[in-house]
Amino acid sequence: MRIAVIDGQGGGIGKHIVEQLRKRIPELNILALGTNALATGAMLRAGATEGASGESAVCYNVERVDIIVGSVAIMMVYGLLGEITPTMATAISTSKADKLLLPIQRGNILLLGVPRSPLPHQIEALVMEVEERLKG
Repeated sequence: MRIAVIDGQGGGIGKHIVEQLRKRIPELNILALGTNALATGAMLRAGATEGASGESAVCYNVERVDIIVGSVAIMMVYGLLGEITPTMATAISTSKADKLLLPIQRGNILLLGVPRSPLPHQIEALVMEVEERLKG
């Protein structure tokens, strides 16, 4: 199974996701897709198998993975402070890959009915979901 972790800005959230996935599922093939080289580098240093940066890399690779993970902002046009282009948001949202998204609520986005929990708890839930999907 191949999983894409998508992040932007400094790659902090993606870095934490990659670290926890690598720790719990060492054999997992993790592709770090950063909106920029800084984000990709952070995820590679955290243990991603391989990485690529930019709009073209994101759009090309989301069709070549089984699962896409990141914050809910990766599917929003101009998400991550404008780093998610309309083309990226379209490619991610139309990809046939399953999307496991963290409900990180920033700016003027409020996800109703979703309890707010600390980022480490959200990442733990994400990793557990990936483990379940690998089993079945």
